[in-house]
Amino acid sequence: MKKATIPEEKRSQSHGKNTTTAPTPAELLSTAPSKIARVLVYVRHFDTLNRFEAARKVGDTCLNSTIPALESQYGLTFEHMPEKAANHWGAPCGVTRYRLPASQHEQADKVLTMMFARKGKKVAA
Repeated sequence: MKKATIPEEKRSQSHGKNTTTAPTPAELLSTAPSKIARVLVYVRHFDTLNRFEAARKVGDTCLNSTIPALESQYGLTFEHMPEKAANHWGAPCGVTRYRLPASQHEQADKVLTMMFARKGKKVAA
């Protein structure tokens, strides 16, 4: 018995090919479903943050509460590094810079996948 074949012109162009790609870090940041997710995307894919940078770059005005929430609710571990930064008047003040170590990247990816899935968004292909 001969197999039925689909004529070439009617075949799906993506047949047998995976055409979906994982979003870029910039896309993840711009589509993050919440403030806590934006913070996690930023420290996972871009850079470290202190409280002043967090307000400007990811819209988080209470980073000192967001990081402990990520640690206690999602099992992530951040490095806490004290530093001096200029406040809004240019005077130095004590702040904490938060860094997500490479050893935490896999766990962060799992947390981000869960956060995006809750909102019906896709993180990875």
